[in-house]
Amino acid sequence: MSVVVDRVRAGDRAYVTLLEEIQSGALPAGAVLAEVEQSERLGVSRTPMREALRRLVAEGLAVQQSPRVTVVAGLDASDIRALFEIRRALEESSARLAAERGDAAAFAALADEFAHVDLARAEGRDAYYALIARFDTVLDAAVGNDYLSSALRTVRTHLVRVRRMARDKPERLAASASEHRLIARALADRDADLAAHATHVHLHNALDSILESLQSPALT
Repeated sequence: MSVVVDRVRAGDRAYVTLLEEIQSGALPAGAVLAEVEQSERLGVSRTPMREALRRLVAEGLAVQQSPRVTVVAGLDASDIRALFEIRRALEESSARLAAERGDAAAFAALADEFAHVDLARAEGRDAYYALIARFDTVLDAAVGNDYLSSALRTVRTHLVRVRRMARDKPERLAASASEHRLIARALADRDADLAAHATHVHLHNALDSILESLQSPALT
C-alpha cells in the first residue's frame, strides 16, 4: 500500500513541477517531454512520470504525438478564442448562481478590495492577481457545484499560460479591477442579471486585450 501511495505522491510532484514549468514558459510550446529524461531530471521513476504526462495530455497541456513522444501543447489565437468561449459559458453561469447562493458580505468586502488595488508597483500587481484568485475561490464556494468548479479549474490552468503570453497594460489592469469590482458588487447585491452581464463584458474586454497583445510587434 505504501508503495502505491509513494508512487501517487511522486506522480503528483512530477505533475505539479511540469505544470508550473509549462505555465511559466520554462517548457515552451513544442518542448519534448521525454519520459526517461524528465524522470531523471525530477528524480522520480518512470511509472509516476508516465502518470504525470497522462494528466497533462488529458488536460490539453501536452500532446501525445506518438506512443513515445509527448510535447507541450501549442497555444495560438484560435486556441485562446476557444478557451474564452467555454470560459464565458462557465463564468456567466457561475455569476448567476453565486448571486443567488453566495455570502453578500463576502462579496461586498471583495468589491471594496478591488476598489483599492495598487497597480503601480510589481508587488501590487502580484497582490491583484492573488485577489482575483481569492475572488474565484469565494465564487466557487458560493456556487457549490463540484462539476462546474472542476471545469473552471481546468480553464484557469490554461489561463495562466495565456496571461503570461500577454503584456501587462496599465490601462487594461485598471479597467479589469473596475470590472471585477462591479461583478463583486452585483454579487453582493444579489443582482444575477448584472453579475452575468458584467462578467460577459469583462471577458469580452480581456479577450480583446490578450489578442491585441499577441499581435503586437513587441512580442513577435
